[in-house]
Amino acid sequence: MDKTELYRRIADEADRGELVFPTSAEVGLRIKRALDDPDCSVEQAAKLVQAEPLLAARVVAVANSVAYNRSGREITDVRQSVTRLGFRTLRSLTMSMLVKQISGQPANVAHREMAQRLWEHTTHVAALCHVIARRITHLDPETALFAGILHEVAGFYLISRAHDMPALLDEDMESWQENGESIVGTALFKVLEVPEGVSSAIGDLWQGYLAIPPTSLGDTLLLAEELAPVKSPLYWSPEKEVGAEAGTPHIEIALDEETLSSILAESAVEVQSLISALK
Repeated sequence: MDKTELYRRIADEADRGELVFPTSAEVGLRIKRALDDPDCSVEQAAKLVQAEPLLAARVVAVANSVAYNRSGREITDVRQSVTRLGFRTLRSLTMSMLVKQISGQPANVAHREMAQRLWEHTTHVAALCHVIARRITHLDPETALFAGILHEVAGFYLISRAHDMPALLDEDMESWQENGESIVGTALFKVLEVPEGVSSAIGDLWQGYLAIPPTSLGDTLLLAEELAPVKSPLYWSPEKEVGAEAGTPHIEIALDEETLSSILAESAVEVQSLISALK
């Protein structure tokens, strides 16, 4: 069976409601569904977050990051953090926990290292999306953060299935880049109930066409993906990384008045604080 057939098998499982997530990811799914309830209060949300220590730590860390703590006043409890961040950002952080946990704890050392590198890549892209949306494409930064967190979810699920489908992560990942990510990702978006606007933007990322000037959520993702210093291990080999530099000339000319380098320099502290909080 070739890889495309394996990808379609996973998509068929999703259509039948048969996808199996690690127990830790199931916890994240339950919290996400509770937060999606329009009747969920701040108090209820805080209790849900407090029940999951990793999520609680991340929520407080992000609430105190430069991106969300403009006043410089540090807060230490979950309820105040939820109030400062708001439900939209809270959902993004819940999804970040869920996405990271979807890969589970692979027995294979190489697969564990791949999952860790994929998460490092995801945190860089998500943080850059937040800044690029606010400074360049002038879109909602919270939606951009959410899209950045989700853009590699199919890759994490691929890693989780490699133990029973070893061919998924062999050396040749060309079919993943050509159609596998789209097949598996689209199926996962339905299961996770990802909004159409976000799933469509990630689809634009898979196509790889950057508009000039960049204006859409898909363009935001494309810019962040290209600028992220940590590349996806599903697309990027160590050999390709030698001599590689973040950013390329065609991205520079895609911007109008302000250059990308100056914008990123001014936002460097904000980007780094978000990356650290998400990790």
